Amino acid sequence: MAAAALAAIAPLHVSPAHAFLGRPVLFAAIGNATKAPNGWLQLCATGAEECKPEADQARDVTLTPDLLQQLYEINKYVNDRVQWTSDAELYGKAERWAYPLDRGDCEDMVLLKRRLLAKAGWPLGALLITVVEERGHEKERHAVLTVRSDRGEMILDNLTPEILFWYETSYRYLSRQSAADPNVWVSFNSAQAKPVTDLAPLPLPPPLGISLGIKP
Repeated sequence: MAAAALAAIAPLHVSPAHAFLGRPVLFAAIGNATKAPNGWLQLCATGAEECKPEADQARDVTLTPDLLQQLYEINKYVNDRVQWTSDAELYGKAERWAYPLDRGDCEDMVLLKRRLLAKAGWPLGALLITVVEERGHEKERHAVLTVRSDRGEMILDNLTPEILFWYETSYRYLSRQSAADPNVWVSFNSAQAKPVTDLAPLPLPPPLGISLGIKP
C-alpha cells in the first residue's frame, strides 16, 4: 500500500504552492502534559512500531512545493480509500485504534496517513495525532493529523480534501502528541493567537495544480 501511494506522486505546479507557503507562520500554543487517549495506549500495548520514539524524532521539516504535493496526495489517497465505519460496527466496541484496509474511523485514517508519510521520509515528530472538537456543535471528539514544518502546522482531515493551517479550521484543539515522544501527549492553551492580518480564502484544492494520480 505504501509503495503504491508514494509511486503515484506527480510534479507540482510551483506558483500556486508558493502562494500557499506564503501564509502566516504561526504555531499553536501548547499547554501541560495530559493523558494519552485510551485508543493510543491500547494500540501501543500490541507493540506498534510507530509508538517508539526515534533518534531524530523532533527533526524540523522544511516545507517545499514537492512535500506539499506529497501531503495532498497521501491525504486524498487515504480519504478516498477508507470508507468511514464506526468501531462499534467493525469491532463491536466503542473505541479501537487500528490501521485500516478499506474501512475505519477518523483515528484509523490518521494512523494510516501518519504511517505513509513516515515511510515517505517524514519524521514522526512532525506527524502528530491530534484530538479536536467542533465548536458550537454536539462537541463530539474527532481526530486529525497535525503536520509540523518550518511554515507552521497543517491539518490533514478525513472530513475535507483541503489542507489548512491549524488556525484556519473551526476546531477547538484539545490534545496532541509531543513532537519529542509520541507517547507523551500535551494539551493546548485555552487562548490561541491568530494571524494579525485577514486571510483571503484559498479554495484548496486545487490551486496547487495537483495531479491526483493515486488509485485506491
